[in-house]
Amino acid sequence: MMTTRPLPPLLLRLPLPAPAASLIGLSFSAFLRRIAGRKPSILSRLGRYESALILIDVGDGPLILLMQPSTRRITAHARDGAEPEHYAAIRGELAAFLAMLHGSEDGDALFFSGELEISGDTSVVQALRNALDDAELDLTEELALMAGPLSRWLRRFAAMAETRTGYALIRRELF
Repeated sequence: MMTTRPLPPLLLRLPLPAPAASLIGLSFSAFLRRIAGRKPSILSRLGRYESALILIDVGDGPLILLMQPSTRRITAHARDGAEPEHYAAIRGELAAFLAMLHGSEDGDALFFSGELEISGDTSVVQALRNALDDAELDLTEELALMAGPLSRWLRRFAAMAETRTGYALIRRELF
């Protein structure tokens, strides 16, 4: 299905200083707010699940993320502690998450193949996946819009990194 190079194992062993998780969470929250401001339907599409706590576990990353769409907040938590309370969880490798977000792989196929796993209230994760599909996100483009004069360089770097790693870093229209 996906052919990507794994992230360096060092990322999982990397000791993060105490404030790093908070700063990462604040950065992700700011990014979520920016995307929600540009594409408000992404969160309203969640409907009754907008206040759900959704655990996002990127297995080859050093942190676990907890998203609460209603407050437009993402918090980051160290892997070595107890998981925060949540209604639903989605787990997988970074490559699978990026492929789903950028539409290069079908979310259902990733679930059925086991590349992404869900637990808890699966209807929450289904609503989130549908909202992401409808939003047609391109994370590189969202970052480029924030990068000002560096946007051109960022787009080129992402295209080069995508080619070298196999990670879906840019949304491509598939016709």
